[in-house]
Amino acid sequence: MLVALTGLLVCLSVLLTGCAPPEDATTAPSAPGASAPAWAAGMATVRESRLPAEARRTLALIDRGGPFPYARDGVVFGNVEGRLPRQRRGHYHEYTVRTPGSRDRGARRVVTGQDGETYYTDDHYKSFRAVLR
Repeated sequence: MLVALTGLLVCLSVLLTGCAPPEDATTAPSAPGASAPAWAAGMATVRESRLPAEARRTLALIDRGGPFPYARDGVVFGNVEGRLPRQRRGHYHEYTVRTPGSRDRGARRVVTGQDGETYYTDDHYKSFRAVLR
């Protein structure tokens, strides 16, 4: 009986491991040697390629230096909520990520830091994910 129960537990364990969901967009990469940068330690992460297309377009605009579609793009992000690592005022800047169907700027933003950090929020600063580029 004990042998049968042990065998059953082993089979169940193998099945459950095989049914695990693929790496999702909110976790750090699991490939050996592909770890998150130090500035993203302890945060949820998302690979740039897994961001919505509108967020990838915003990142491309940031990389090119604009022009940006919204007047508030590039303004200092104050991190009032304290969800990002504490930095001096002016360290972070925010950019709007277009939200299809929204009549205003929507809730999605990219926030960049002066040291190359990139963060994404889709819930208007309630949570952030470090963007792995």
